Amino acid sequence: MSDPRNISIHDFNYTLPDEKIALFPLEERDASRLLIYKDGNIQEDRYKNIANYLPAQSMLVFNNTRVINARLRFQKAGGAKIEIFCLEPAGPITEYSTVMNQRGFSKWKAFIGGAAKWKEPFLEKQLTINNRSVLLKAKLEEKIPDAYIVSFSWEPAEISFAEVLESTGDIPLPPYIKRTTNKEDENRYQTIYAQHNGSVAAPTAGLHFTEHIFSELSNKNISREYITLHVGAGTFKPVKSVKMEDHEMHAEWIDVSLSSIKNLLNQEMIIAVGTTSLRTLESLYWLGIKVSLNPGIEIPTLQQWDVYESPLSGTVMTCDEALSNLIKWMEHKKLERLFTQTQLLITPGYRFRVAKALITNFHQPQSTLLLLVAAAIGNNWKDIYQYALNNDFRFLSYGDGNLLFMAES
Repeated sequence: MSDPRNISIHDFNYTLPDEKIALFPLEERDASRLLIYKDGNIQEDRYKNIANYLPAQSMLVFNNTRVINARLRFQKAGGAKIEIFCLEPAGPITEYSTVMNQRGFSKWKAFIGGAAKWKEPFLEKQLTINNRSVLLKAKLEEKIPDAYIVSFSWEPAEISFAEVLESTGDIPLPPYIKRTTNKEDENRYQTIYAQHNGSVAAPTAGLHFTEHIFSELSNKNISREYITLHVGAGTFKPVKSVKMEDHEMHAEWIDVSLSSIKNLLNQEMIIAVGTTSLRTLESLYWLGIKVSLNPGIEIPTLQQWDVYESPLSGTVMTCDEALSNLIKWMEHKKLERLFTQTQLLITPGYRFRVAKALITNFHQPQSTLLLLVAAAIGNNWKDIYQYALNNDFRFLSYGDGNLLFMAES
């Protein structure tokens, strides 16, 4: 596998006019346009017909994370406004549900809009939750690289942090959707199968799926499996360095059940719904190799360059072998779920071990998500994106999407 450190992000640029960026979702989720790419050929259809293009008996893997109302707005007595954008829990955690269920206190890594105006020890906000008056306080603990650590406290303490966010937070639309949020976003910026709170950005490929599509998939004996990757704001982080060796890939939390990993075994055709699902699937493969090389490891994680360096890069295993090793390790550890972080960077030159196709949206120029797409289909990404631009496809989170079949390696 080639080393991606010398890849220039400038080779993954294209012109995206503002008018091509979808600012609102379509009225019907599955009315979005679908570009199908296979064996060098491009076709068009609508998402509601996607089952027609998927092989029978294949497996679709979805990310069932749920977007939290991560934007908290405070107003000082003098009128100045400060926004706290919760990114991820601060400090060690064992699972997200525990964090979301914290009572009376929670500490988070966050962006702060208007941080220079925050002079007082606490910001305060009065809320009403379940017909009860709640006083929410925010304390700026410290500045860290690219963000802050903020602690929240509230009374009465028996209220959960999830209830606090649900009561006063706003859904965090991406920065390129330049408008205020509305009531519709609370529903449409979630997939219909969203289950586990934790993301600050939606796994947008899944936004197109409906019960109608699920019914059509069932008719073709196409199975569905669910994993969880909590999407962080790093997914929108631009690659500012010319060479990838100077870019720090964002780490994200994955949460996958033992039963889900077992269901991935012996599948002829696994199709990832979204880059987050794809990143999770490929991470599971490498984590399987990690635990085979070090069975006594406590909890395996994936760092940015791990898969491009020895011993991982020099270890050859089939998908089923690696996943079987991971299953055995989890059973030995008596783990029903694998909760860990992945910083896996997928770039051109990467060979996919688990997934054979990807359903995804159209991504920003010079982004790690575009690098991933280029890894899947090579330089043909340029033809696909130019076709989409020429034919008025809608881009980014609320836009149209594509079904990409990877070339056989």
